[in-house]
Amino acid sequence: MLHMVCDAPDFDLEPYTGFDASPYVERTFSSWDSLGWRSLLLQRFDHTPRAERVALPATGDLHLVLTVAGDASMEIRTGGPWQRRRWIPGRLDMAVPGVASVRRYRSEVPLRTLQVHIPRVIVERTVAQLGGARIDYERAADAVASGDPLVEHTLRSLGTAGAADDLYAESAAAFLAVHVLTSGVRPPRVGRSGAGGPWLRKAVAMMRDRLGDPLTVADMASAAGFSVYHFIRVFKDATGQTPHRYLTRLRVEEAQRLLRAGGLSVAQVATRCGFGSPGSLSTAFLRHTGVRPSAYRDR
Repeated sequence: MLHMVCDAPDFDLEPYTGFDASPYVERTFSSWDSLGWRSLLLQRFDHTPRAERVALPATGDLHLVLTVAGDASMEIRTGGPWQRRRWIPGRLDMAVPGVASVRRYRSEVPLRTLQVHIPRVIVERTVAQLGGARIDYERAADAVASGDPLVEHTLRSLGTAGAADDLYAESAAAFLAVHVLTSGVRPPRVGRSGAGGPWLRKAVAMMRDRLGDPLTVADMASAAGFSVYHFIRVFKDATGQTPHRYLTRLRVEEAQRLLRAGGLSVAQVATRCGFGSPGSLSTAFLRHTGVRPSAYRDR
């Protein structure tokens, strides 16, 4: 969240004119002020325990957020229904460029975030370098939010950059832009199979048949007759989710069925649904349903 405007023409700062986030956050670091960076803006924030309505303007910049401390129930709306997320350490979030949003949250413990703004100029340059490809920014945002170790590591590295100069910031901004936007490039439809063709039915059937067994993307790609990279692309194009997230959703749905039926412990349900431990089941279950398995079973 940005609550100051600086003379940095490469950034799309005009929408923030008059915007004051000081009631919600205290900024504890700004790379513009401390390091003189102009190719990238890095900020650290301490957040208030709760906020009922934070309206963020639409901007062409790329805005990435990494939660470094806290446990917040965050709700975000971009024109449709509220979407609930849990911001805990390691949680990534990305605002869709050009889309305004409203947020509200409550945090049980102090909430701190590390936030990076990549200027619109670098975003536009990256799109041009990708051959003018059509970027699905919502898809890119979903990919970031699903967990991206490279983005998380890069943001954390920026946070410990010390006295690095603007060349360091520019290089990091270019890398992040390419990495994030590439995940939003929509591949062309596959002529011989098409989205939703027999290959997809075969892959989903394999997932359902092996919910409790180890299953890799390479296994599914081989069954579909694609390379791993191409399979991930066309699968997400057809379903809107990566194979991993789709499989996890199927496993959580099976866990819900078993918990409703009763007779099994959470640990037994975790094993039957392909989760390595009750903790892994609990994390995935909470992310998809908003409650823990034990609470769901006791309803």
